[in-house]
Amino acid sequence: MTSFRRTATFLTLTTALVVNVTIDAQQSRVNTTPNVSMTVTNDVLRRTGAANDPLPGAWLSYGRDQDETRYSTLKQIDSTNAKRLGLAWSYVMGAGGGNQEGTPLMWNNTLYGITTWSVVFALDARTGKELWRWDPEVNPSTRSVICCGNVNRGIALYNGMIIAPSIDGRLFALNATTGKPVWETRIVYPQDQYTLTMAPRIANGRVIIGASGGDKPTRGQFSAVDAQTGQFLWRFYTVPGDPSLPYESEALRRAAKTWGGDFYKDGGGGAVWDGFAYDPETNLVYVGTGNAEPWVQKFRGAQGLDNLYTCSILAVDLNTGQLKWHYQAVPNDNWDFDNVQQLMLLDLNINGRVRKVITQAAKDGFFYVLDRATGEFISAEPFVKVSWALSMGKDGRLL
Repeated sequence: MTSFRRTATFLTLTTALVVNVTIDAQQSRVNTTPNVSMTVTNDVLRRTGAANDPLPGAWLSYGRDQDETRYSTLKQIDSTNAKRLGLAWSYVMGAGGGNQEGTPLMWNNTLYGITTWSVVFALDARTGKELWRWDPEVNPSTRSVICCGNVNRGIALYNGMIIAPSIDGRLFALNATTGKPVWETRIVYPQDQYTLTMAPRIANGRVIIGASGGDKPTRGQFSAVDAQTGQFLWRFYTVPGDPSLPYESEALRRAAKTWGGDFYKDGGGGAVWDGFAYDPETNLVYVGTGNAEPWVQKFRGAQGLDNLYTCSILAVDLNTGQLKWHYQAVPNDNWDFDNVQQLMLLDLNINGRVRKVITQAAKDGFFYVLDRATGEFISAEPFVKVSWALSMGKDGRLL
């Protein structure tokens, strides 16, 4: 218990230091920016990070903008004055049990966060005063089925609501001003060994959320929910299921050819629990998928097969939930080299031509660059010493 309290205190102080940076940069805007409390709409989210960003002092999403760049244009704090930063206030987030990984959001001079046990809170960003706190009352017995740590990576903001995942598989919308529940939707069930640890994202009025559990006998999946009402819209499975049953899509029918034996009895893996981006121009949502399950390929029914769509980057149509393209970085994974790391959308000048790309610095040690509209492989170069592969060929396959 002593060890935990020391860890929790350190995390709390670190959060407060970050808050101090944000407040100093935003306070000067409070009296000069009339739209500091502007409703977070699809248009506001689309323009976040652009030259016409209506709320440059806010942090409205896990990756700040829909390109997931995590880049702030604020300039009040820089290398000349950063040394003067100090602790402004602290806030004890409460009982934990895992690392405090949630990225806080900033809107309307309010800091919103979530704890490892999915407790959502709102603080006055200038003073640290708690404005409200809401507990979904997760049954502690859920901890026995949690795959990879009792964590929660964050929340989403949309139209006056906080969208929050509960580790036991529920998704909630809370009134951002009062903390009162607006709607609740069941995404997955912990008795099926799924949990929700991913920060939800907003894509044109829809909430996208993936399910954790890739080191348990589960099928990877992510879902879309109407952000305003909580209505469940579609679910995309990243690996095929029992071949004796109808396939959920043609993409899964094709994927089934890359598996063998009774693989489905162990789920298959391919969890979606972190990497995400959304491109309004193509109306595509992008996710990174996790390792195959079981980890060691000889226990997955057949050897030498790719095991789609594990360890991949997927592009899925937001409206239909159908696969547009995929790129598998690690076929037939045998090392737990999942591709759930952060995805970033960029416009890059490549050989004299501006390309709209999606990038990822992956766990396997390669930095991937793909055309985000078509999935065309552009490049993959190691950014650390790599021993599992020599290089990637022109087609993006291992050499």
